[in-house]
Amino acid sequence: MKNRYTCILLFLGFLAACNGNKGTDAAKSSGADAAGFKVLKPFSDSVKVDTFKVVLNGESPKDMVMSFNIIAHNGIKIYQKDFKATDLIKNYESTLDLNKESKQKEFIQQEFKSFFEDENFLEPAVTENESPDANTPDKNFFKELKLSGLNGFKYRLSNEQKVYIAWSAREQKVLPYYSCCK
Repeated sequence: MKNRYTCILLFLGFLAACNGNKGTDAAKSSGADAAGFKVLKPFSDSVKVDTFKVVLNGESPKDMVMSFNIIAHNGIKIYQKDFKATDLIKNYESTLDLNKESKQKEFIQQEFKSFFEDENFLEPAVTENESPDANTPDKNFFKELKLSGLNGFKYRLSNEQKVYIAWSAREQKVLPYYSCCK
C-alpha cells in the first residue's frame, strides 16, 4: 500500500513539474520578453537566421521611442531604426482620433505589438514576376534581390507609407527597395 502512495505522489510531482514549465516555454516561443519582442528569421542569408528585435521605451507618448534593429547571424547589428511616438502619432492624426494621451498610448502599444506580424516578413523580398516601378528607389538593387532570393521586411510609417527593406550582399548593408502606400 505504501508503494502505491509513493508512486502516486511521485507521478503527481512529475506531472506538476512538467506543467510548471509550460508557461515559460510559451513565453519563449512567442518571442516576447521584458525588453520587447524578438523574432528569428533568415534575412541577410538565405539559411542562417538573423534576430529582429523591437523595444518600446518611455512612459508617456511624448517620451516614447520604438527601437527596431536587426542583428545578423554573425552578431553584427545591420539595421537600426528609431520611431518617435510623437512622429507616428502625427503621421496618423488625420485618419485616427488621437487627441487624448490615453488613445495615443494605446495606439503606440498596438503598433509595437503588431510590428512583427507575419505579413511584414516577405519571403522572398522580390518574386520572379515582380517588376520595379516608380516606388522603387534603386532598380539595380531590385534586380539584385530578384537574383539572390533574399527575404525582405516591411514596416509602416503612416497609414499611407510603408518601407520595404532587404539585405544587399553587394553593398553589405540593409537598403530600402520599395516605399509606397498601403
